[in-house]
Amino acid sequence: MFQKVLIANRGEIARRIIRTCKRLGIQTVAIYSEADEKSLHVCEADESYCVGEPPVNQSYLNVDAILAATKESGAEAIHPGYGLLSENAGFAKRVEQEGLVFIGPTSEVIEAMGSKLEARKRMASAGVPIIEGVNEAMASATEAAEVAAKIGYPVMLKASAGGGGIGMQVVHDEAELLKAFEGNQKRAESFFGDGTMFVEKFIAEPHHIEVQVLADQHGHTIPVFERECSVQRRNQKVVEEATSPFISAETREKMLDAAVAAASSIGYTNAGTIEFLVDANEQFYFLEMNTRLQVEHPVTEEISGLDLVEWQLKIASGEELTIERSQLRIHGHAIEVRIYAEDPVRFFPSPGTITKLVLPQESGIRHEAGVEEGSVVTPFYDPMIAKLITTGTTRDEAVTRMQQALADYVVEGIKTNIPMLRDVVAHPEFQAGRTTTKFVEQYYLPEVAKK
Repeated sequence: MFQKVLIANRGEIARRIIRTCKRLGIQTVAIYSEADEKSLHVCEADESYCVGEPPVNQSYLNVDAILAATKESGAEAIHPGYGLLSENAGFAKRVEQEGLVFIGPTSEVIEAMGSKLEARKRMASAGVPIIEGVNEAMASATEAAEVAAKIGYPVMLKASAGGGGIGMQVVHDEAELLKAFEGNQKRAESFFGDGTMFVEKFIAEPHHIEVQVLADQHGHTIPVFERECSVQRRNQKVVEEATSPFISAETREKMLDAAVAAASSIGYTNAGTIEFLVDANEQFYFLEMNTRLQVEHPVTEEISGLDLVEWQLKIASGEELTIERSQLRIHGHAIEVRIYAEDPVRFFPSPGTITKLVLPQESGIRHEAGVEEGSVVTPFYDPMIAKLITTGTTRDEAVTRMQQALADYVVEGIKTNIPMLRDVVAHPEFQAGRTTTKFVEQYYLPEVAKK
C-alpha cells in the first residue's frame, strides 16, 4: 500500500479521499489555489502545496505545478477525484511517465473511452447493446443528414469528445440537423479541441442508469449494482439513488453482465462506471463509460457496505480484489442530492460567504461537504458545495428521511438549490420512482417559471 498520496482535487471529494487515507494510515498531500488557502481539505491534509492563482486553468489544471508538488512531497501516487483532471488522458500519461501511480485506469483506456465513437466501436465488439447509429465520424452536415434519414428522425447529434451535454442536440428533421451541425461542431472544437461529430437514434424520455464496476490488475472484474441518475438538469445529475426503482431483478442482472463485459473488453482497472440509457420497455443501451470515481459513489457504498475509495487505493497499489460478485448483497436503499451554491430559480451561481450552516444529524444521514460556516464560496469553481445522502431499509424510508433532512438543512449567506431539491423529492412522480431524464423539464421548470 502507498505511504503518501497527493490528491489532485479540492472541496468535498478531496476531504472524502483524505478520510479514507487517514483510516488506512496513508499520509495525504493537498493542493490548493490562492483562493482555497483556508479551505477544509487543505486544513485536513497532512501537508499542502499552492499550485497557482484562483482561475482553474492556472491552478487545479496546472499539470506542471501538480507534478512538482508531488515530487517535492515525496508522494508515490496521485488520486484525481472526479472532474478537473480525472479523465484527462494526457495528465494520466504524464503521471505514468514520471514513475508515479495514477489512481485510476491507464492513460490508454482513458483516451479510448474519452471518444464516444471509439467507445461505441469497442462496446459493439464486446456484445454490449448500443444505440442504433454510426461508428464513424461525419465529415459534413450533408453526410449526417443522409445517415439520419436512414435511421429515422428524431436523432441525436453528438460530439465524439463531448461531455456535459456540450456539442449534443436532438434534431427532428433534416433542416434542423443542417442548421445544428456546424454550431455544435464549433462548440465541441472550442471546448474539447475535437469537433468530430456523429449521429445516433434518439430515445425519448429514457432512464439514465449506470453500473459501478471494480476491476483489479489481475483480470478480476465485479459489478457493484446500479444507480438511477435520471433526475437531471441540462444533462447534469441532480439526484441519484441506488438501486434503481425502475428496472426488474432480471434486467438488473443483464445490465451487470453487460457492464462486466464492457470493462473486461478494454482491460479496465480500478473503479469505473458504465452508463446506460434504458427505454420504457427496460431495453438498455450503452451510453458512455466514466473512467473515474463518480460524484454519486456514496449511494453505492451505502447499499453495498464497500468503501470504493479504499478499493481504488488497493487496486492501484497492485492488490487483488478479494470480493466475489456472488458475495455482494443489496442492503436497503440510498438517495443522494447535490447541493449547489446557485439561485434556485434562475440557476445562476451564488458565490459569497456562508454565514450560517446547519446540517441535520439524525441516523441514516451522511454528509459530504466541502464547506463549513464561514467558508467563502468563490466564483472560480463548480458551484456544488455538498452532497446529502439518506438511507433506509426501504426506498420509502430513504425518501421520507431525505424530505426531513432537506427541511432541516439551513444555509444562509448564499443562495442554494435546496428549494428545488425539496420540490423534487416531494413530487409524486419521484416518490413513485417513475423519473426519466425529462423529469425536471416536465415537472419542475414549468412551476419555477410561474414563481
